[in-house]
Amino acid sequence: MERTFVMIKPDGVQRRQVGEILARIERKGLKLVGLKLIAMSRRQGEALYSIHKGKPFYETLLSFVTSAPAVVMAVEGFRAVGVVRKLLGATFGFEAESGTIRGDYGNSRGFNLVHGSDSPDSAAREIPIFFGNAELLSYSLADESWVNEAPERGSGS
Repeated sequence: MERTFVMIKPDGVQRRQVGEILARIERKGLKLVGLKLIAMSRRQGEALYSIHKGKPFYETLLSFVTSAPAVVMAVEGFRAVGVVRKLLGATFGFEAESGTIRGDYGNSRGFNLVHGSDSPDSAAREIPIFFGNAELLSYSLADESWVNEAPERGSGS
């Protein structure tokens, strides 16, 4: 199982899309292992978006993510990083396909509702910015064997 980081940005919270976004993640069969509503600090924003430091939009991005509450989560599942990226859709809402979160609810560059780790390495860097080890749970769900195919069983047909 793989873990990834997902954030519902301030625009997603302000537009009351938290429940819908969480529902889509859960309906896909992913498991929430950490979940918080936060007021993001500048320090957390700088750590999360450190790869964009020095870019023209960096300060605007930091102002945005620290402007209102956000929901942060750690999500677990088979190939979780890639699965979440597909659920979120293309970065810019006007380019995202219908059926994705950004495609269904976003229509701009900056207000794109959600952030998701772009690789397992990014997830490993981003999750600890918001969660301590004691805040991340390990547990089983009753339907896991029906959602996540065991690798030794093959892909089926």
